[in-house]
Amino acid sequence: MIVLNGGSSSGKSQILRCLQDVLPDPWLAAAIDSLVDALPASLRTSDGIDIADDGTVSVGSAFRELEAAWMAGMAAMARAGAHLIVDDVFLGGAASQERWRVALDGLDVLWVGVRCDPLVATAREVARGDRPIGMAAQQASLVHDGVVYDLEVDTTGTGALECARVIAARAAASPH
Repeated sequence: MIVLNGGSSSGKSQILRCLQDVLPDPWLAAAIDSLVDALPASLRTSDGIDIADDGTVSVGSAFRELEAAWMAGMAAMARAGAHLIVDDVFLGGAASQERWRVALDGLDVLWVGVRCDPLVATAREVARGDRPIGMAAQQASLVHDGVVYDLEVDTTGTGALECARVIAARAAASPH
């Protein structure tokens, strides 16, 4: 299993797609955005997930319950033999990673930090047009607070394919 953590617009999703192309076996994508998109409108509140106009993201207990079930589901798929690449945003830094560590207990995991200069991530955010302006800058360092990685990549000046190749080489060279 490979877990990619980085802020909004850091390039995680592009790296994930490139990893699916360069890794030798089929790998499934598991993106936090898919979980958020699957939520009913009733959970777009302070008890679920709330994204403010300035890009601040707040999550409540209802979201955490569903997130825990999603993580357990990803772990079950990995235990059943599926190769998974998780694309997540550790809003709680080390606490977010710990939730994953508990869910993935006993599994081989390659923890990858995806960094990007906040100005570059903000420019990508503006070009995307689907996120509140400010989210990328707020998350650029926040998501990495206290997180321990096996590998880090920086998409500021390195393309997704090259980052994917570095990650794939590390995955092949280690028991992850």
